[in-house]
Amino acid sequence: MQLQSIVTTPATVGSAISDEEAGALARTTVNLFKAWNLTDFEACVLLGGISARTWARWKEGGIGRIDRDLRTRMAHLMGIHKGLRYLFTEPARGYAWIRKPNATFGGQSALDLMLRGDIADLAAMREWLDAERGAW
Repeated sequence: MQLQSIVTTPATVGSAISDEEAGALARTTVNLFKAWNLTDFEACVLLGGISARTWARWKEGGIGRIDRDLRTRMAHLMGIHKGLRYLFTEPARGYAWIRKPNATFGGQSALDLMLRGDIADLAAMREWLDAERGAW
């Protein structure tokens, strides 16, 4: 028996977020942060240190250029939101959960961890929630 060669296809590591998608993410992020009852300072930190002026423009609907880092941060935030919606059937409980102290996080809240400001903190929280709900 002779082995057949395998035709390989190049792997794709996610697709780039388009400008239109980034704008939609930004508008959705504004609404999510309202639901999470974040301060302007907290919002700016979670978004990688954007200026208060930029954040104020976003809240008024003026979304400008969004770089790759910010697109990735918002994608992680939407993943976190999605994970919470799966875990909590009542949305308000999920929104409140991010501020509640959690023994798993050494008594800190999920928001405390995310507010450290590093994009890896958002990714870790998203992965933790995915694992909690049994997703891959």
